[in-house]
Amino acid sequence: MGEVTETGKQKNLVFAVNGKRFELSEVDPSTTLLEFLRSQTPFKSAKLSCGEGGCGACVVLLSKYEQVLDQVEDFTVSSCLTLLCSVNGCSITTAEGVGNSKTGFHPIQERFAGFHASQCGFCTPGMCVSLFSALVNADKTNRPQPRPGFSKLTVSEAEKAIAGNLCRCTGYRPIADACKSFAADVDMEDLGFNSFWKKGESDEVKLSRLPPYYQSTASSRFPEFLKNEIKARTNLVSAGHRYYSPASLEELQSLLQQNESNNETSMKIVVGNTGMGYYKELERYDKYIDLKSISELSVIRKDHTGIEIGAAVTISKAIEALREDNEGAFHLESKTVFKKIADHMEKIASRFIRNSGSVGGNLMMAQRKHFPSDIATILLPTGTIMNIMTGEKLEKLTMEEFIGTPPLESETILLSIKIPCWNPSDISSETNTKLLFETYRAAPRPLGNALPYLNAAFLAEVSSCGNCNEVRLNKCQLAFGAYGTKRPIRASKVEEFLTGKLLSVNVLYEATKLLETIIIPEDGTSHPTYRTSLAVSFLFEFLSPMLGIPEISNVCHNGILSENSKVELNNDQLGQKKAPTLLSSAKQVIQLNEEYHPVGKPITKAGAAIQASGEAVYVDDIPSPKNCLHGAFIYSTEPLARVKGIKFKHGSSPIGVTAIMTVKDIPGENRGIKSVYCEEPLYADEIAQCAGDRIAFVVADSQKHADLAANMAVVDYDKNNLEPPVLSVEEAVERSSFFELPPSLYPLQLGDFSKGMAAADHQILSAQVKLGSQYYFYMETQAALAVPDEDNCMVVYTSNQFPEFTHDTIAKCLGVPGHNVRVITRRVGGGFGGKATKAVPVATACALAAYKLQRPVRIYMNRKTDMIMAGGRHPMKITYSVGFKTNGKITALKLDILIDAGIYQDISLPMPGLIVAGLNKYDWGAFLCDIKVCKTNLPSRSAMRAPGDLQGSFIAEAIIEHVASTLSIEVDSVRSINLHTYNTLEFFYKNSAGEPLEYTLPTIWDRLATSSSFYLRTEMLKEFNRCNRWRKRGISRVPVMYEVLVRATPGKVSILRDGSIVVEVGGIELGQGLWTKVKQVTAYALSLVKCGGTEELVQKVRVIQTDTLSLVQGGMTAGSTTSESSCEAVRLCCNILVERLISFKEKLQEQMKSVEWETLITQAYLNSVNLSASSYYVPDLSTSQYLNYGVAVSEVEVNLLTGETTILRTDILYDCGQSLNPAVDLGQIEGAYVQGIGFFMYEEYPTNSDGLVTANGTWTYKIPTVDTIPKQFNVEILNSGHHKNRVLSSKGKFIVLTFIKSMSLFSVLDLSSFVCVWRAAITTGSLSSLCDKDSYKRSQATALVMEWKR
Repeated sequence: MGEVTETGKQKNLVFAVNGKRFELSEVDPSTTLLEFLRSQTPFKSAKLSCGEGGCGACVVLLSKYEQVLDQVEDFTVSSCLTLLCSVNGCSITTAEGVGNSKTGFHPIQERFAGFHASQCGFCTPGMCVSLFSALVNADKTNRPQPRPGFSKLTVSEAEKAIAGNLCRCTGYRPIADACKSFAADVDMEDLGFNSFWKKGESDEVKLSRLPPYYQSTASSRFPEFLKNEIKARTNLVSAGHRYYSPASLEELQSLLQQNESNNETSMKIVVGNTGMGYYKELERYDKYIDLKSISELSVIRKDHTGIEIGAAVTISKAIEALREDNEGAFHLESKTVFKKIADHMEKIASRFIRNSGSVGGNLMMAQRKHFPSDIATILLPTGTIMNIMTGEKLEKLTMEEFIGTPPLESETILLSIKIPCWNPSDISSETNTKLLFETYRAAPRPLGNALPYLNAAFLAEVSSCGNCNEVRLNKCQLAFGAYGTKRPIRASKVEEFLTGKLLSVNVLYEATKLLETIIIPEDGTSHPTYRTSLAVSFLFEFLSPMLGIPEISNVCHNGILSENSKVELNNDQLGQKKAPTLLSSAKQVIQLNEEYHPVGKPITKAGAAIQASGEAVYVDDIPSPKNCLHGAFIYSTEPLARVKGIKFKHGSSPIGVTAIMTVKDIPGENRGIKSVYCEEPLYADEIAQCAGDRIAFVVADSQKHADLAANMAVVDYDKNNLEPPVLSVEEAVERSSFFELPPSLYPLQLGDFSKGMAAADHQILSAQVKLGSQYYFYMETQAALAVPDEDNCMVVYTSNQFPEFTHDTIAKCLGVPGHNVRVITRRVGGGFGGKATKAVPVATACALAAYKLQRPVRIYMNRKTDMIMAGGRHPMKITYSVGFKTNGKITALKLDILIDAGIYQDISLPMPGLIVAGLNKYDWGAFLCDIKVCKTNLPSRSAMRAPGDLQGSFIAEAIIEHVASTLSIEVDSVRSINLHTYNTLEFFYKNSAGEPLEYTLPTIWDRLATSSSFYLRTEMLKEFNRCNRWRKRGISRVPVMYEVLVRATPGKVSILRDGSIVVEVGGIELGQGLWTKVKQVTAYALSLVKCGGTEELVQKVRVIQTDTLSLVQGGMTAGSTTSESSCEAVRLCCNILVERLISFKEKLQEQMKSVEWETLITQAYLNSVNLSASSYYVPDLSTSQYLNYGVAVSEVEVNLLTGETTILRTDILYDCGQSLNPAVDLGQIEGAYVQGIGFFMYEEYPTNSDGLVTANGTWTYKIPTVDTIPKQFNVEILNSGHHKNRVLSSKGKFIVLTFIKSMSLFSVLDLSSFVCVWRAAITTGSLSSLCDKDSYKRSQATALVMEWKR
């Protein structure tokens, strides 16, 4: 394929990646930049995670050279959406190009490592590129030169630089600190724990120890050879596919006319191709037309009548144009409107999407496909004119006409939009007339990167009526959108009602009542009541200041609301205030221990720097072997149905398909997983048991073709003579559909429940709580590569927490001996339990296809399929009865729990015991439970971080809250009075209570109350809530106990001839720092040889990938203790080696006075000393189970009008034993906390009526982002030192997930009585169900106005 220039000559596609020239003559126009980078270059740092532009893992820097201005424009783009053909003449910089191990790491990458900002590392390259782009562009500005060592970036800009990048591991705080360390206005004291400086050192010393930053290191380094290339448009033509880049409207019209005359040709018009993130490209297009080269569509014009923005102008450039301060060009009223539009547009998607997505593309999606556009809504009341072209016909439409018109034909092109100015002659202080404009948006994330629940924009002309202090609403335009309707609307009836009226409480009341009847989401919209309430709240917020109703952000003066709280009717809302930062200062307190040096030191995580540069190799980064094929699953969309056959849409086999593997192709057993607790088939055998059940595996020549083929598959189902599916725990009870629970796994009754209830002063009977599911959202989806080897063998590379079980399963499925299979796992890009049992069938499917076809086969599962098949956390329904005294002491508790296990057992059988272990953190007096594991026709649920314990801890807190509410007493006093004594602890935790000194919970409970100023802040919040009507705050202190089990684990240590050390362990590096701790323990244990040069032995240690034939009995990496047990296994190996080396060293010392490490090892080799040792650590029964303890305090603020929830501060105190690496443990604590925020406050994992997951991508499933974490995040790790019978006195670390997950929600629940009145819910809508039903039913309008009158 070549480029057809105007002279008819051929020219290839030319661009650069990291300074390397690429010239292509053959390009499929549908190829994305990410596909090319990952398949055709050695640069693998740009990762595929969501494929929607919603996560930032694939971000790269794109640089364009402007020849006329001799300037380079640098901006980030999402490479998974950017078409390769669109980068002609551009330079691409990936994380490897920013810095790498060969040419030197960039300070960004070094600081990410040093601030402990990388755990699994899969998201880190994208984070680094996002920050690099921010540095590049900040240093281009004419801002004053910063202090040496800093950039021109501000703290606010540094935080926002990574606002669109997702991370599931770290909790974002260390990432934000690494970014802020470059900011000119940063306070060094605000930067968190790192490996560069020690607490108390001066700013000068701190700066001297940071990797130095110079502005020259932020250069994008645009290659000179590209500047010399002939700039030409990219008209690429090959057999059946064309990519055109017309330079004028005339050329565009010609192309459109050609397409109209050839009706069979499918055409796609693009600018940034960002729409593909929402409307997936499920079929191939014949023709692509890129509009970026048409100057008429890329122009921005400003004059006294307004601003005209070309349809191909990117959203980022439109924001810049709207914010530009053109002296004298516009009046203040217009400036205000333009700036507010720009501010709102900055919350659309993320920066790397706004940099390539166009204004016109956004609006055309809204017009043709009913995309929930923010731009359409905020421009609707402003009088914006749309200039469109159909053929040679030009039209001007208002935004309302444009949106209201039936979907425009494909040949109709939006040329530009014109946002008008306002005539100051009609709006002036002389006539007491003012223009008010405001936009609103409620979304899961404050900074955007999330579709809104509702957006709105209001434009009003108001006048003050003389001395009567009343306000007349002369005219207004009220626009609402994205609330579950096909297009944004004007609330015309409300506008008509308000126009010309003097504003009063009654007028406001009637207007909001009327609005409630207009804003009604369509059937099937999530949270419809919440969306309606938002519309009312936004209108109330807009109009109430004119009535003297205090602002939402009012302040309290001496306990009385300010008398001057009425908002003046002025337009100067621009302000030049310093941009607020997302996060305030935080502290991380650790206690260092030198007893086992270097164990206990906060050394940087192993591999952090190469993770930041993108050089760390994950499964999908392994180069494809020759003749490699790619696979994708065909799954059932029905919950219980007979599979009669599979065919493809359009009747023919899709491009590139080689084979379809089904149950009939299995030579051995139909086994997808076989582990301790479960066994399930690889493929459905005749009957698909649930929506998401694996039916077949389509194999093609590329991952794109395999995914397209799987999407085109049509499964023929037959439901005759089949029972209806069981789709809920209630249906499971009706039909007695349960998994049988072995007696050994059933929780025991404790105490006499009847006596406990009889002793109670009060009782709560048959109260209910429901808990939903949660998706893992590991950044790296399921991945595997299977390569046939000699002699009927198979090598499988897999992202996997269970290599041993994967090995066994593959061997059984293929019908070969175990020694014919080798499973290798180097690192995992996030697991959280989702790469345990769920990864096994993925690797097995690849192995089966490779075995049958005798070709390598790999899979990188797309996010949608991954989410549909994952199963996730166990949902459950809980019914409880509790008896308690008047002081809050609980005397008896009975629980009936229905666990939704899904269709197969997976790890569901141990769940009852895990739930009870988390639940029993309080002394219930007497405890009785009936737990049923329900079998439903849903994907089998599996382990997810703190499985069972999380739910049990939440149930416990829900009961405590309910008791406190019933008694009308402080919930903290109920928690305190029900904490265990050591005697009751032994009663409830017979096998794991440990010694009395190990029970540190009472101590840390009181210690955190003091360090967090809990009691003082509680009183301050009461005063805050008294003084603030529309914002309320809550605070909560919550304890946790987490029972862990240490499992047997193998290890192997080998010392090489040069003194370097190779270590193998059964545990898998998931990002939890297992390798780092193993390195430290190895260095400590071998240093006991006590020879010269062992002080820095940790630098000589390398932990290598897990290989199931090299190290057998690897078991599973799960349950928080694998790092601990792996370290002990390695220590045992080292003890053997030390014993051998000490005796040999003594002989050497007879010949020389001192012996250096290298000399010792060299001589040991020469004397045939065995320098390799293996071990299998099996914990004693007395130490295999123990309890972890922690306490947290969280303070939360809720906006009663919108339900927006902000976590103001969180303090965590965790008993770590003697931390093996406090930096690693700190990261685990913070990351677990933020994952918990997601479960309780953001993440929803719903299904349709057939049980098929509907939240199947980043558009619908929202994990926390940097703007949703606590504003102040304080963590203290307590080295209690009471655990000498543990591995070097350490303890497991995942405990904190349990309590911190429920922590913030219970702070919100303290506010539920306030929130119910407004019908405003936290973003998940779950809080409303916890409120008083009668209050909840009250009209939003009535509630708002009556509260103000009160």
